[in-house]
Amino acid sequence: MNDFVKNITGFVIESVKSEFQTELSTDEVAGLLEVPPDSKMGDYAMPCFVFAKQLKKSPKIISETLAGKFQPTEYIKDVVSQGPYLNFFVLPGKFIETVLNEVMQKGANFGKSETGKGKTVVIDYSSPNIAKHLAVHHMRSALIGNAIYNLHAALGYKCVGINHLGDWGTQFGKLIVAYKKWGEDEEHTPNDIATLNKLYVRFHKDEENAASMEDEAREWFKKLENGDEEAARLWKLFKDISMNEFEKIYKMLDLKFDYYTGESFYNDMLDDTVEKIKKTGLLELSDNAQVINLDKYDMPPCLLRKKDDASLYATRDICAAEYRKKEFNFTKMIYVVGSEQKLHFRQFFKALELMGNDWVKDCHHVDFGLVKFKDEKMSTRQGKVVLLEDLLNESIRRAGKIIEEKNPNLESKDEIADFVGIGAIIFSDLKNRRIKDVNFAWEDILNFDGETGPYVQYTRARLNSVIEKHGNKPNPNADFSLLKEDEEFILAKTLEQFPVAIKRAAESFEPSILINYLLDVCSAQNRYYNNHRIISDDAQLTEARIALINCSRQVIGNGLLIAGIKTPERM
Repeated sequence: MNDFVKNITGFVIESVKSEFQTELSTDEVAGLLEVPPDSKMGDYAMPCFVFAKQLKKSPKIISETLAGKFQPTEYIKDVVSQGPYLNFFVLPGKFIETVLNEVMQKGANFGKSETGKGKTVVIDYSSPNIAKHLAVHHMRSALIGNAIYNLHAALGYKCVGINHLGDWGTQFGKLIVAYKKWGEDEEHTPNDIATLNKLYVRFHKDEENAASMEDEAREWFKKLENGDEEAARLWKLFKDISMNEFEKIYKMLDLKFDYYTGESFYNDMLDDTVEKIKKTGLLELSDNAQVINLDKYDMPPCLLRKKDDASLYATRDICAAEYRKKEFNFTKMIYVVGSEQKLHFRQFFKALELMGNDWVKDCHHVDFGLVKFKDEKMSTRQGKVVLLEDLLNESIRRAGKIIEEKNPNLESKDEIADFVGIGAIIFSDLKNRRIKDVNFAWEDILNFDGETGPYVQYTRARLNSVIEKHGNKPNPNADFSLLKEDEEFILAKTLEQFPVAIKRAAESFEPSILINYLLDVCSAQNRYYNNHRIISDDAQLTEARIALINCSRQVIGNGLLIAGIKTPERM
């Protein structure tokens, strides 16, 4: 909380106390502060709706009463009542000085807070099925989950990132059947994930023997659950091949996980979970399958065990949730899984609730839309996929070509092309609200002049170039009172909102808030850069302006790092 927010918060608290004889908490008031949509309305706005019930007055009367009590301070020059809002006008010179001092003092830590200190957040993300390529439709969970992890870490939470691998289930029975039937000849000996994927696709194309093969697959998975040696050997082979492939792609995206505890990790705990549910009286038989009836909640039954006694997703998810609560005692548990699984999570969360787990209120399904090429969705079963590795490599290739055309003498072009190509994919995925489908188009993603990752990276690189041209390190003791232009005040106001953007993005599980904030910073910075000379004959003014653009550079870099995007120093 900066000095301006403290000043406003203190004024509201004291005014309400003296005028209405009511106590308000600092956090309650500070959390309400907004930035008006038009700067002519004020620099900060305090909505009085929340106070109305407590004070038994209309928001408009509260606003007018508080405005009448205001006396100018060293931070705030005026307060105006506008309907139910109390709007504050700051002193620009003092504001710029305060913001720039804070950014330069905190550096890489600017934007961070201790809001979540002592609290733990578990984030379940990426979670691909083994024995399949990482394809484009796997990308969103990984990128959104990584950003949510970093956002919460910036707020001081202890974050636990779990890659809940899909390494269990009937599909592995299918793969074993396919391997036994076709996989032991020279052509299909499985030593890479491409071969495993071909076997899986071939299983589903063999319609002639479909019924018998499905039965055989269920039998093999049951053997795997029961510890059959041959089934376990093949399952481990498939998993090892898969993990080698996954790690290669995760390295390209610079993604790391604290745990790779997939569905198989919970196999030995499942009987206890089912027995626990049975004791609650929730377990019912339906067509010889074990279920939790959810009719009264307008949902289909939650399936726990098939008629052959094999476990299902819900069984393993219930078991995993209870294990994680016991192991990590989380404040929040976040599942970053596509919107197509909404019903599953409604059923799963309701089952946890009916079992008496009151902490289920802290579990959140963070859903998201599809990635589409020309409005087509992709399916591994049909073999129609765009591989994530191919997409990333193509983006790097295209970025390299653009860099070669724009700046052929640039050093470390290959590394910069990697940063720009990968960053463009990540930025594009996170820019729009996560529930929206992403329609992929190269001309949008790698446009250096549009609202893209390369545009933001280039803005920061250009600031580096100006600072290097100046030749001296940015001076934290520069005379910021010389910064009197409207664009300087607007830029400082935009920079000041970085901690707010982080908090809002984390609380709403919406990385697009952070990404669009960075676009706002770049827009304000580039307007300033295009309208004013940074380096001039006035040494003191130059020093102040270099410090200002250094703060922009710092905020852009901090934000990209949270988003999971690397920042080239030159472009």
